[in-house]
Amino acid sequence: MAGIVLSGSCSSRLLLRDREAGSNGASLPQYNGLRAVDTMHLPSSRTPKLSCSGPKCRTIRAMASPTVSAPKRETDPKKRIVITGMGLVSVFGSDIDNFYNKLLEGESGITQIDKFDATNYSVRFAGQIRDFSSKGYIDGKNDRRLDDCWRYCLVAGRRALDEANLGSEALEKLDKTRIGVLVGTGMGGLTAFSNGVEALIQKGYKKITPFFIPYSITNMGSALLAIDTGLMGPNYSISTACATANYCFYAAANHIRRGEADIMVAGGTEAAVMPTGIGGFIACRALSQRNDEPKRASRPWDKDRDGFVMGEGCGVLVMESLDHAMQRGANIIAEYLGGAVTCDAHHMTDPRSDGLGVSSCISKSLEDAGVNYVNAHATSTLAGDLAEVNAIKKVFKNTSEIKMNGTKSMIGHGLGAAGGLEAIATVKAITTGWLHPTINQDNLEPEVTIDTVPNVKKQHEVNV
Repeated sequence: MAGIVLSGSCSSRLLLRDREAGSNGASLPQYNGLRAVDTMHLPSSRTPKLSCSGPKCRTIRAMASPTVSAPKRETDPKKRIVITGMGLVSVFGSDIDNFYNKLLEGESGITQIDKFDATNYSVRFAGQIRDFSSKGYIDGKNDRRLDDCWRYCLVAGRRALDEANLGSEALEKLDKTRIGVLVGTGMGGLTAFSNGVEALIQKGYKKITPFFIPYSITNMGSALLAIDTGLMGPNYSISTACATANYCFYAAANHIRRGEADIMVAGGTEAAVMPTGIGGFIACRALSQRNDEPKRASRPWDKDRDGFVMGEGCGVLVMESLDHAMQRGANIIAEYLGGAVTCDAHHMTDPRSDGLGVSSCISKSLEDAGVNYVNAHATSTLAGDLAEVNAIKKVFKNTSEIKMNGTKSMIGHGLGAAGGLEAIATVKAITTGWLHPTINQDNLEPEVTIDTVPNVKKQHEVNV
């Protein structure tokens, strides 16, 4: 399991839009609403202009958790990590604002599967992506060959770089050996793998496509994105099931903090809404079988939940050292404060009921932050939902100020992509001051005493 902690860079309480540093040095806490730490000054020769372009700029105040000691935050601008770009492919399309608006409206993206004939499957619905277009990002020949897992990665990754003002021309002016890619996946190119095995069984090994191995292995998303953009920094993938994207963010931040990169393009991608993916999870007895009302099937923390709903997509963040972002005048969206990785050493699929592995992970990441909002894993499984709540309550003795929601209630469980898509939802919560609802909250488990933002969005100034 992996946890990450983000803070906001914009505020509506104290408008710092377009504020510039004084001529004698840049006081970093004044930039773009970034959270205040001990005041630091840069030489005037390196003082860039940095602005907050959003209409909802607001200062975020540091607020320590009542049960956690004051956060120990990075003060070195070369080790402070900021988010300067985001990109996604989702059941609600590839536009981030549209994605978050759909979430705020409480709209479910769960529909009947039509990518393949699921008539005889006991589960016939998922968060299936429709009308996906890679136009302008992947040429037609490669587009036809690629597994959807990699198509999603290329589009989300390029869109994230574009939002960070790191298009082709901008990248040519930077040292590409110091820009890395770390986009993981839980399952890899599952369609490419399944097709290769089918060709082997039905026609023999000579009929296996030469792309069978390259387009199946899990590091191909990072590799293809680097080939496409010329990025020559750290490049690999991490595969840790549904914790994949958070592991990638954590590792990417550490590459920057160790001085091995200035920028990392990190996240998770997945495309498992296909026969092997659906069939495999049916065999695990993990999926909801609410075929008669699929939009109500994903219901985190609800007493009537009966399993998770498969989703797919990709979520990518451009992570950058504050120092580098300031030098190039980047727009800062949020700040990554820290993270942690742990294992509960318990079971292949079921978490410990007391949530010890999760709570220890949260506690470790809280060395860097205090929290008043949690975007929960909340898969809608019987054991997992309550174990996570138990962990959160164990860490935060007083949860009265905390709000917690479940993005998967509307988009399903994106497996390796889940953390990437939810990180983007979390950043949007920070920058807009609105939390999306957890839908299908009809009969909440009594142990869930935290505000889950049931069914209707809420305004909430997210500190961390």
